[in-house]
Amino acid sequence: MPASTHRCAIERTTLKQISTFGSAGYQPGDLQLLRDANDDAAVARLLANCPVMRLEAGKAVVESNQAQLYIVLRGVLAVETDSNTGMADGNGSVSKVLPGESVGEQSVLDEEANLSRITALEDSDILVIEADLVWKLIDQSNVVARNLLRLLSFRIRAANAQLRTRQKLGEFYRRLSMNDGLTGLYNRAWLNDLLPRLAATAHSSGAPLALIMIDLDHFKRFNDTHGHLAGDQALRTAAQVLSGALRPSDFAVRYGGEEMMVLLPDTNGKLAVAVAERLCERMQQAVVFADMRQPLPHVTASFGVATLQPQQSEQDLIARADAALYRAKELGRNRVVQEDLTG
Repeated sequence: MPASTHRCAIERTTLKQISTFGSAGYQPGDLQLLRDANDDAAVARLLANCPVMRLEAGKAVVESNQAQLYIVLRGVLAVETDSNTGMADGNGSVSKVLPGESVGEQSVLDEEANLSRITALEDSDILVIEADLVWKLIDQSNVVARNLLRLLSFRIRAANAQLRTRQKLGEFYRRLSMNDGLTGLYNRAWLNDLLPRLAATAHSSGAPLALIMIDLDHFKRFNDTHGHLAGDQALRTAAQVLSGALRPSDFAVRYGGEEMMVLLPDTNGKLAVAVAERLCERMQQAVVFADMRQPLPHVTASFGVATLQPQQSEQDLIARADAALYRAKELGRNRVVQEDLTG
């Protein structure tokens, strides 16, 4: 075999050939799994002929088809996506295994081959213990059994903590994706998710549900006159008007462009109109820029109000509110129009 090929191969030897734990500077108690087992002669005998794998930096462990436990004597291992042991988070991340630490306990208990990728980050010596021998160690030593339970408990706690962190992060990003970046209001994706549930709840409970469709008046003209940056500020100002005038149980949504929407659970048509009129008045009073050389009001809006009717879908509700909004624009804008329930 060429010399270069020989250097790349994994060299296997035995503990005796490495000159045993003691003369190599290791004691069983240095290893987490064997902690407090220094005086256990049975453990020492069982480990005497276990192979030690010498792995060069950058080389991966060549896995067998049998479940095995690996304990790092020297060096550092990287374990990638180890779903059997819980050492990695299952998303391709890497965990380090330091001297004295082990990997593969869960695979031994499950009697399945370790499917994770194990790579040496530096030249490493790895004690390899076959599954059958691990069970013999457990049978022979209560200390080993206790240490194994402690290690598995730690792994479970670490995995649970990692899962909770990931869930919180996922919820944070989910909420972030449900808000409009410019105005801070809920966005269309949020509306598509929640409105059907609000409608279903209203139908099942018999409680009213109102929707106000809002469109900023002559917004294109505002943009053309003052520029798109001022237009963005006008949208933010309008959003602040909505957010500041609603109950905690109400919801404000940016529906698209200069269109916004307010959802009012447990609110009948008469009360919804009163809310819309209050919003219309506050919108007239809102100042986009304090130094703008334009007469007040800087921004007005038109409002269409609709309430969920029996057998009506959430899309029907939006359509009826949109029709009322269109009527408000026809009548001159800057006003509130309620849906016509007679037609």
